[in-house]
Amino acid sequence: MKENPLTMDMLLDQLIGLDIIQYAAIPMILLVILEWILTIVQKKDYYNSLDTISATFIGVVNVGISALLKIGIFATMLFFYNVIPWSIPREWWAYILCIITIDFFRYWSHRLTHVNRFWWATHVTHHNSEKYNLSVAFRLGWTQHIKFIFFIPIILMGFDPVLFFICHQIEVLYQFWIHTEYIRKLPAPIEYIFVTPSHHRVHHSTNHQYIDKNFGSTLIIWDRIFGTFEAEEEQAVYGITTPLNTYNPVTLNFHEWKDMLLDVIKSRSLKEAYAMMFTSPSKLEAVKNEFNTIKAKQK
Repeated sequence: MKENPLTMDMLLDQLIGLDIIQYAAIPMILLVILEWILTIVQKKDYYNSLDTISATFIGVVNVGISALLKIGIFATMLFFYNVIPWSIPREWWAYILCIITIDFFRYWSHRLTHVNRFWWATHVTHHNSEKYNLSVAFRLGWTQHIKFIFFIPIILMGFDPVLFFICHQIEVLYQFWIHTEYIRKLPAPIEYIFVTPSHHRVHHSTNHQYIDKNFGSTLIIWDRIFGTFEAEEEQAVYGITTPLNTYNPVTLNFHEWKDMLLDVIKSRSLKEAYAMMFTSPSKLEAVKNEFNTIKAKQK
């Protein structure tokens, strides 16, 4: 336990003026409009008006949810930060170390959201657009905030909540520019170390060889190290494997939760219910067929 614990009032005072995303919001919206206009002039099929309006609405609501949950998330972070007796000084090198650490945890939490149906339900909203443009960066699921639990270990390492808040915003903002078709391959050293639009197009693709690849947020080296890297070769086809054919923001956010709940209700055993909640989305149909075969034999 820290001798001089950080209080909520102290934390909020230190965070004044540090909401980088708030300042970046208008420039990001303007860049979306600029890219949209450019696609119209060049007659590119990168945008769909209803899809973009839906993505923007999802983003606006997500900002509101973040504001409502802010105090609760900060309080949780404060609790764990005050529990440990050590802390990392807020020096320049600590920011670099924190960004790398956050990026490592983001890689694994992002990877989990693709191989576990429960967590996929928090993330699928980001993938269910069949277009790939800057507005896709706004499509963040309304239930994604529960993933903050994956970052508690970073606080337990000694990074204070202010430092974490700044570095996490940098990580989030980095994600914006990689959602575009206009930037193709960058110089090899950049492509080798950092996540680029080329890498992230692969991640958003439904092409067989691209599925569950390139989970990195800022650094692609994690994918290279842990065997999930795939280079962009053929043109990506975007969306999810079972298209929704809707622009309804509520459906886009909750369709997987609804389907999962129905599958759990229809389950005939705890084992099946568990599988319906936590199996990999890419293996779901095969797992369902296995249980259906078992049910047929029992009749």
